[in-house]
Amino acid sequence: ALRAAYTENLPKLTDFHTRLGADERLYAKYKAIQASAGADLPAPRRKALANAVRDFVLSGAELSGPAKARFAAIQARAADLEQLYSEHVLDATDGFSHYASLTELDGVPADVLQATREAAQAEGLEGHKLTLHYPVYGPVMQYARSRAVRQTLYTAYVTRASELGPIDRDNGPLMDELLALRQEAATLLGHANYAELSLVPKMARSAAEVQGFLRDLAKRARPHAEQDLAELRRFAATELGLHDLASWDLGYASEKLKEARFAFSDQEVKRYFTEPRVLAGLFEIVQTVFEVTITADAAPVWHDSVRFFRVERAGRLLAQFYLDPYARAGKRPGAWMDDVRLRWVRPDGSTQTPVASLTCNFAAPVGTEPALLTHDDVITLFHEFGHGLHLMLTRIDDIGVSGLSGVEWDAVELPSQFMENFCWEADVLQRLTAHVDTGLPLPQALVDKMVAAKNFQSGLGTLRQIEMGLFDLRIHAEIDASQRVQQVLDEVRTEISVLRSPDFNRFQHSFSHIFAGGYSAGYYSYKWAEVLSADAWSAFEEAGALSVATGRRFREEILEAGGSRSALENFTAFRGREPRIDALLRHQGMA
Repeated sequence: ALRAAYTENLPKLTDFHTRLGADERLYAKYKAIQASAGADLPAPRRKALANAVRDFVLSGAELSGPAKARFAAIQARAADLEQLYSEHVLDATDGFSHYASLTELDGVPADVLQATREAAQAEGLEGHKLTLHYPVYGPVMQYARSRAVRQTLYTAYVTRASELGPIDRDNGPLMDELLALRQEAATLLGHANYAELSLVPKMARSAAEVQGFLRDLAKRARPHAEQDLAELRRFAATELGLHDLASWDLGYASEKLKEARFAFSDQEVKRYFTEPRVLAGLFEIVQTVFEVTITADAAPVWHDSVRFFRVERAGRLLAQFYLDPYARAGKRPGAWMDDVRLRWVRPDGSTQTPVASLTCNFAAPVGTEPALLTHDDVITLFHEFGHGLHLMLTRIDDIGVSGLSGVEWDAVELPSQFMENFCWEADVLQRLTAHVDTGLPLPQALVDKMVAAKNFQSGLGTLRQIEMGLFDLRIHAEIDASQRVQQVLDEVRTEISVLRSPDFNRFQHSFSHIFAGGYSAGYYSYKWAEVLSADAWSAFEEAGALSVATGRRFREEILEAGGSRSALENFTAFRGREPRIDALLRHQGMA
């Protein structure tokens, strides 16, 4: 019912925002203010005004007649297609199930076995219900000894919303039409392609610059990726009897190799990361480094597992946030932060405090135990909380540059990726862990093994991110890409990847980031911003991970400043110089 209501009202919202963004009368007012009083305005308001004038142009305010009408029609149709794309991914994910016996799930962790058994029992069935939701899919791919089960789940996962499944959920035609519409919109606005249009409000100056950045990083990462893959193939053949390593073997073989090399497993570590302790530790770190307090608060919620908190400094409310941690049917996969409202000083002088919504898809508690998080889950939680801090700790009064507003898209991952670094610090890990049975923190010996394994297969991981970023950029930069999406992906994989994906892999059909999530021609931002975040973290390496003085400087120059200055100005004000790539390469073991 909620989805139906959303879909029914989406055209009205799209029409409103399209008309508002292209209103020539309002655009004329903004230009008049900029011409007459712009120089006298405070710096944040000047930045908000300049952004607004730029965005009017990008929204078609300078178009007229048929061109303007066509641009509005494109916006309406694109919004419908993006929503439909997202629904297809959700329905394809929810629509798959596979029932396996206990024997077939040999090696799968006990908590996953219990959850999948309960899911089958709820339907009056025997065995274990396997789904494509990550709390089930991830552990099965990582631990199930049955190659047949892994192949079944992998095949279903990488063919979601494609022509290889139910035809009414195929995202292929939607992608083709979306890309054609985006190219047409870019042409109407006077740009050669959609990628160039997308980059106007970003740090990167051109698609060529971004491609150069990605290919340079790929060149640096490739030797490490080739070494990672060669080692994995040797291990899989000699120790696991897998002489023809396939895509559905990678997670399983990699976990076994990591266990053999570093003498620990992700499941062993998971027993220490109980959700209540992780959350308390996260709050403690944020309160220490950024000089705030976080306490439980009350508000209506959309599910009984959702919680609400408030953030204060010196007894004064700064912000509030919702936390929606667990996976469930009907919930979009992945993890994200959304704004519920932004900070704004209203014309009457009162302040609207910001509210954030933090969403993850962790495995829910099973039985009497609290929810247990993998270390990757913990990193995800810190990542999304970094986005939340960017929104919540801003001190900017103008809503157009408050929090994440006005921040260049390729810098918006700076605070989120920065926060991930805390998850690798030994003293921080002590604060985040309490064994589910004993209550003891993570032993130092296990911490040492985890840190030693931090860059395990970092070469392969880096190439995977570059592959996605380059594919995204190419299909939005090449004007005929709407007719050859699969061909472009195949070409990128040939250029970047060191391991060929199966021919049936339809990853692009569920690549929601770029087709339904705002990252179109911008997925490279994760690696671009990682240069900034790694270099920012190096300041904490010098002063100490929990340095209050360094945290205050980061808060004041980056988090509080929001979009009131360029991202480069914010970074330089914090670090005292422009960013360097050295820290990223060092952090990933590729220096």
